[in-house]
Amino acid sequence: MSNLFSVFDPSTTIMNFSLNWISTILGILFIPVSFWFIPSRYHIMWNKITLTLNNEFNTLLGENKHPGSTFLFISLFSIILYNNFLGLFPYIFTSTSHLTLTLTLALPLWLSFMLYGWINHMQHMFAHLVPQGTPTVLMPFMVMIETISNIIRPGTLAVRLMANMIAGHLLMTLLGNTGPSLSYYLISLLLVTQIALLLLESAVAMIQSYVFAVLSTLYSSEVI
Repeated sequence: MSNLFSVFDPSTTIMNFSLNWISTILGILFIPVSFWFIPSRYHIMWNKITLTLNNEFNTLLGENKHPGSTFLFISLFSIILYNNFLGLFPYIFTSTSHLTLTLTLALPLWLSFMLYGWINHMQHMFAHLVPQGTPTVLMPFMVMIETISNIIRPGTLAVRLMANMIAGHLLMTLLGNTGPSLSYYLISLLLVTQIALLLLESAVAMIQSYVFAVLSTLYSSEVI
């Protein structure tokens, strides 16, 4: 028996392997070969976006940044943005609406940051648990609060992206399911609403990929 959330189920399978997840890397096939060799307006626009992100991530990382470290976060932004946009097309599986993918992106990043920080900058990591100016009486509580805050970071990153992608898709599904039972005039209004919602979801797709990359950059800046 299907329910509202069945639109997010990876249902196309062959030999117990879900083919829906192939959409995560399918977009590479849609990029023409000329994009990589002959500069076009899309190529120039994407270069401007990546240069802007590179400058912003360099600012967030501060003076202790490692050469080329922003490439990781720009790549992270790109893959999330691509998957968010791809999920807006009909009959294409939205992989970023599943905790399987979002947690797979967030957890290894956070774990690598923590391991690097505690192995190479242990004193700095201990100092970060107690903010400057904290009264002595509150120090044990601040250590617990900061520890819990650090532990839940990968979960908040993953759930934020997943929940935002699910919310818009559920609303679009609800509006689409009510179409057959409406009159001609209401269907016209519904179509306008769907187009407006699609534009909103496009903005959400960009914003959530940017937020995920920026927060990952901020978390990494605390351990270097």
